[in-house]
Amino acid sequence: MGTIVSASEAVGKIADGAVITVSSSSALGCPDSVLKAIGERFDREQHPKNITTIHPIAAGDMYGVKGIDHIAKDGLLDTVLAGSYPSGSSNLPMPEIWKMVVEDRVAAYNVPSGILFDMHREAAARRPGVMTKVGLKTFVDPEREGCAMNDRAAGAPIVRRVEFDGDTWLHFPNIYPDVCILRATTADERGNLTYEHEGAYLGGLEQAIAVRNNGGLVIAQVERVTAAGSLRPHDVRVPGHLVDCVVVDEDQKQTCETPYDPAISGQVMRPWSSFELAEHGIEKVIARRAAMELRGGMTANLGFGISAMVPRILLEEGHHDAVTWAIEQGAVGGMPLTGFAFGCASNADGYVPSPQQFIYFQGAGFDMSFLSFLEVDVQGNVNVSKLGKKPYLTAGCGGFVDITAHARKIVFSGWFEAGAQMEMDEAGIRVRAPGKFTKMVDRVEHVTFSGERAREQGQEVLYITERCVMRLDDKGLIATEIMPGIDPERDIVGASEGRVRVAENAVTMSTKLLADAPMGWTP
Repeated sequence: MGTIVSASEAVGKIADGAVITVSSSSALGCPDSVLKAIGERFDREQHPKNITTIHPIAAGDMYGVKGIDHIAKDGLLDTVLAGSYPSGSSNLPMPEIWKMVVEDRVAAYNVPSGILFDMHREAAARRPGVMTKVGLKTFVDPEREGCAMNDRAAGAPIVRRVEFDGDTWLHFPNIYPDVCILRATTADERGNLTYEHEGAYLGGLEQAIAVRNNGGLVIAQVERVTAAGSLRPHDVRVPGHLVDCVVVDEDQKQTCETPYDPAISGQVMRPWSSFELAEHGIEKVIARRAAMELRGGMTANLGFGISAMVPRILLEEGHHDAVTWAIEQGAVGGMPLTGFAFGCASNADGYVPSPQQFIYFQGAGFDMSFLSFLEVDVQGNVNVSKLGKKPYLTAGCGGFVDITAHARKIVFSGWFEAGAQMEMDEAGIRVRAPGKFTKMVDRVEHVTFSGERAREQGQEVLYITERCVMRLDDKGLIATEIMPGIDPERDIVGASEGRVRVAENAVTMSTKLLADAPMGWTP
């Protein structure tokens, strides 16, 4: 049962060469004090050496919660497998972990978050690793990068293609974790853990089981301790028999830039009128057109960027509860939050542990997904996971690959060009000066979504921009809807250097999208 110790005492039990799994999502649920203690111990003792860390979702942010940066030290960190990495503004310094990645000082892999959770389950049950179709024909596939982010990782493959029962699969052999570091709100004297102030359960239970089943060490960081027997059994998310050490940090943040918001943890319900509506502008117009794909009663997944505005569009239209939203951190329903609180929701119907949420996503139980793009190529491939010039501006793939692998319908949103001078009024959108470069390219830098795979599976794919709505057909990208004010030949075909075709029967979108008033969407 969990023993209450200091952070330094807890991490003093970690051996050289340990494989450490960390439960976190940026600053949401990040056990920052324990990670900091590992870095401080290494500075004092030069131990533990050569550890491997596994992060199904990023640990830490660039805004005050260092997370993985506490342990981004030569000699301490040898290998990292992460669904995502800390990311942020180009105005901020590059995180230490990204320096290690780009300088090839650590073997770094970007593995889809759902697959990383699957790997814990398989290691715990002593099955022969993960067999999946998630990631085929993307950068996850060993025929491309095989998840490797640098040369050092490429030299030590973690995934291979296999043939089974007449079909092609990706196989991830087991990686057995020795240490689990997770976070909760309250521990009782027996180490039982509850999550009442947390914005998500994430994957702490599954990660703890994987470590316990392999004879390892489980460390829980909490905000407070209560007497044994005082916790309601139904509220215990990680039982004490799985926990070895409890570390108390009374000042742990709930999520990025958020000490504590009871609406995020579902302890209060916010008035719907308290949520800010999307600011009127071109990105709102894109989000409005995306929202038009919805029907009442649907369940939809939501990603970062312009797509995150779609729930605010429905709120403005007076139908905030017409669609159920599901996000990878685990919230279901309510209002997904934007900005620093992205990954959380207020007024949620419930919270699902992330590993179960990813089972739902991988099996395409939802009706559609709203995601963003950095660039799109002539085959319909999408990149959201790699920017070679400034890598830390993207977090990596996160759950994107899991979500899109089998989704029935995917709506991507983004800008057609970068840095174009645009003008908008209620009659249309006009390009006053071309951008620095088009986001419609010959070949994306990283294939996070495979257009070829989408065609094979018959997935419906839309790409919505400020200029047009494109669809994926057998020949590539074709614009089927044109924004009022846009010149198709100049602003679409010409601006994309011929990479986007315009359909002969292309229609003009409604000017209702442009009005500074609700557009009249109904379920």
